[in-house]
Amino acid sequence: MTLTREPMFDDEPRGRLDSIGRRAAAFAAGVGRCASVTARSLASMPACALSGRRRRAFAQQLYATGVKSLPVITVVGFFTGMILGLQVGLALARFNQENLLGAAVMITLMREMAPFVTGLCLSACVGSAMAAELGTMTVNDEIAALEIMSVPPVKYLAAPRICSLAVMAPLLSFYACVLGVVGGGFVGAMQLNVDFRQYISSAIAMAEVKDLAVGLLKAALFGVIIGGVSCHQGFSAELGALGVGRAVQKSVIVSFLLILVAGYMVTRLAY
Repeated sequence: MTLTREPMFDDEPRGRLDSIGRRAAAFAAGVGRCASVTARSLASMPACALSGRRRRAFAQQLYATGVKSLPVITVVGFFTGMILGLQVGLALARFNQENLLGAAVMITLMREMAPFVTGLCLSACVGSAMAAELGTMTVNDEIAALEIMSVPPVKYLAAPRICSLAVMAPLLSFYACVLGVVGGGFVGAMQLNVDFRQYISSAIAMAEVKDLAVGLLKAALFGVIIGGVSCHQGFSAELGALGVGRAVQKSVIVSFLLILVAGYMVTRLAY
């Protein structure tokens, strides 16, 4: 698939209806290119794990996606659990049901909040960086140079990034879930007089395999969405530095919206 391309339309739109039609055609073409980049990158995952050069690039992206995101995920995950613990605990205290705090925090984090906050953090931290890096390469004609040398940019640049997000997002989501449960227990013990051991017992008792599987599936899907959107926006950047800034902005906004929609759809299908 060739990423460098000529504009779809060279002339000015002849009217409002023509302008709307062109925007719809450009939107459909963009969705198709994004889906193509994502699908081809996922198909290259075995090569990323087995091929020598690609394995090195894949390992670098795993480090950049996972290890470098740990500080942000740690703070966000812990304070998300603290907020949930405080708000849910105050509501349960009105009915003298503080003993259910651990179960409520665990279910909320496993099913929804841990994958959601992980996706938002990765989109803001990793996805924006990917869009900026690939966008800079695009406006500097480095992508065109790779195509001239018969080096496929999707396999060489996009595949390691998208596959690394698909692998690391579930692990980071599980990490955020654990930290969130600990944060909720900390608030429960310090402010709501909930015994920490009872809190942990209640949380573990409510942890089901289905909830964990759904949460990890969401996180993996969010990782693929973030990687695909960010790489597509980077490859589509134009107009120099201004175009790179717009590509980064679009990658974050579109990733946020798709995470919300995909999260609801997975929950609706699973439950």
